Amino acid sequence: MKIARPAGWNGELPTVPAGFTIVPLATDLKVPRQMLVLPNGDLLVAEGLGGKAPKLRPKDVIAGYIKGLGKSGTEGGDRITLLRDADGDGKPELRTIFIDKLDAPYGLAFVDGHVYVANQDALLRFPYSDGQTRITAPGEEVSKLPAKVNHHWTKALVASPDGSKLYVGIGSNSNVGERGMDIEEDRAVIWEIDRAAGTNRIFVSGIRNPTALAFEPRSGVLWSVVNERDEIGDELVPDYLTAVREGAFYGWPYSYWGRHVDPRVRPQRPDLVRTAVTPDYALGSHVAPLGLSFVTGEGFPGFAEGAFVGEHGSWNRRNLVGYKVSFVPFTNGRPAGKPRDFVTGFIKDGKARGRPVGVTYDPARRALFIADDLSNSVWRVTLSQAPAAPATTPAR
Repeated sequence: MKIARPAGWNGELPTVPAGFTIVPLATDLKVPRQMLVLPNGDLLVAEGLGGKAPKLRPKDVIAGYIKGLGKSGTEGGDRITLLRDADGDGKPELRTIFIDKLDAPYGLAFVDGHVYVANQDALLRFPYSDGQTRITAPGEEVSKLPAKVNHHWTKALVASPDGSKLYVGIGSNSNVGERGMDIEEDRAVIWEIDRAAGTNRIFVSGIRNPTALAFEPRSGVLWSVVNERDEIGDELVPDYLTAVREGAFYGWPYSYWGRHVDPRVRPQRPDLVRTAVTPDYALGSHVAPLGLSFVTGEGFPGFAEGAFVGEHGSWNRRNLVGYKVSFVPFTNGRPAGKPRDFVTGFIKDGKARGRPVGVTYDPARRALFIADDLSNSVWRVTLSQAPAAPATTPAR
């Protein structure tokens, strides 16, 4: 284990390519995770910290302590914060608590006049009027979400392009099934939830920790970034980006990267391994991808078609990796080249100044937002000569 201890920015900024500008849109947040741009341009930020799975082995206690050394120490906000930057100058005119008294919110979606919030234990729906800055009514429960143990507590969320379905990423309750497989029921899966009825079904399985979901705009196909297993070396197993194929089994815990058997798992399941699907695109081992957003509209020069990936960064290898936002180029709806660094500088002299989580591209403003849960900030990246922001709905 190698932890990058926290360090302040001390007036410096993350590094972006020539022709781009980055500014902190908000600071002093309470563990920002995922974000959502509302129709009027307001940005919602989910703030929370969940989990607290019991420790099984002495090394769980030790690992938990060591990993804690790389965190900010901030208590999760259990809330959604609204940021309004109507003139697009990177300095919000309004910052307010949009929804509070939540339970480790993570995934966010907007469909048909409602904001959907994936708490760590339930999917909630809140009615929303354009320009609204505060919701005080309790959320309506659309569906309970698996919450027993909650080793991987984050619940990624995205709505289908037609709005009829909601997809929720539900991580495993262990590294490789060491708690027993009974406790992994409805874990390491992506659920499809009927938005109107609230009924759910397993869309894919064996997908260890799907931390962010997004639809590729050209093909309309669902994609996910996934955190793979630990404790078998610096170079295993690659975290990945993959198209989500309905009914597919991605191997966890019995195999990785398709049909490479993990000998630690007992009992073995060769019958399942034979069906395991190989992911589409390796991001690197232990980069810990937590954010995914596809470029739409005009995009950025040089970054016009593809996916931005927020890489939270490693804690379990000798050389630090991740700690950046990368860009995966796409052509005709498929990855088409090696990943490229887009936002870096989160590591300096072996210490972490930030750790990217969610990434959200706003085509109306040609802006990329990055949630950073170590510096507790939201960063905003735009072209150095950004176009004027469109008009927004005034505050109510």
